[in-house]
Amino acid sequence: MLEQRSGDGMVKNDTWLALTREDALEPGLPICDPHHHLWMRDGHRYFLDEFLSDANSGHNIVSTVFMECGAMYRADGPDEMKPVGETVFANGIAAMSASGNFGPIRVAAGIVGFAGLRQGAAVTAVLEAHRECAPDRFRGVRFSTAFDPDIKLHRPRANPKDRIFADATFREGLKALFGMGLSFDAWLYHHQIPELTDLARAFPEAPIVLDHCGGRLGLGPYADKEREVFAEWSNNIEELARCENVRLKLGGGMLIGGEGWDKRAKPVSSQELADIRRPYLLHCIDAFGPGRVMFESNFPVDGAACGYGVLWNAYKRVAADFSPDEKAAMFHDNAARFYRIAPL
Repeated sequence: MLEQRSGDGMVKNDTWLALTREDALEPGLPICDPHHHLWMRDGHRYFLDEFLSDANSGHNIVSTVFMECGAMYRADGPDEMKPVGETVFANGIAAMSASGNFGPIRVAAGIVGFAGLRQGAAVTAVLEAHRECAPDRFRGVRFSTAFDPDIKLHRPRANPKDRIFADATFREGLKALFGMGLSFDAWLYHHQIPELTDLARAFPEAPIVLDHCGGRLGLGPYADKEREVFAEWSNNIEELARCENVRLKLGGGMLIGGEGWDKRAKPVSSQELADIRRPYLLHCIDAFGPGRVMFESNFPVDGAACGYGVLWNAYKRVAADFSPDEKAAMFHDNAARFYRIAPL
């Protein structure tokens, strides 16, 4: 029902997603969505109008964070500066949203871009260019490091080598990033989490967030090995959580978990999605605590499973037994604080 594209892109099938619709649970609960994309891929666009069509689903989305995805890179100039075009693009969308002409949601109130951290200290010039283009919104860098020996598994655009976090030049790039007061979004697979733990210990004061619950794999050699994968993943999550400078995003991974969401005749309901994802989400919350996690949409990618409104309903079902203060933290406050999004 949803056609996979190269990299982390895909075409979201809105006709299929419309087959499962739900009224929003707890519609007044403020949400800062700390992870979504905007792009034009294979002739399919996901810009402000398309995102707002999803976000205006009855939930109280007050602000969002744009996450790098290889969109709108510059066609000309030095290769290392081409990703700055994405920040220019996202900042333009953010300016449109901030006008209020498109409703109250502040889209891309925070922007996370890409920079080639393997340049070492020389990446400072790229980071300065990002900040110059979006001085009020640029918050940090995501450098996808997901690596697995199986060539059939998804390879991100960064095309990392194995154990890149241990590379001295890469760490020089991170030192430059953190020295400018910027954050690092980590996107990797579950068996790589110990590498991030080692990195977080090397930079104990640095703001780091792990995306997508740590990238639990259920495809290729990991298919039909849920028990073994859960054991490795859960242990890795617990050890990472000992690093007080690390935060974790609750969500993501819809295309790599092996559930085959997009093969269904109709999208999953929030109840079924909550039941399936609950053990993973609650383990993350137990390990990190409600004060260090944030629910994410990862749209349009997680449209592989369900609509935007259904996804947030699933999260709210998982969080149903938490206190009002804990819900406020996980759905809004932690993300707004980490990405330094000012209150409206």
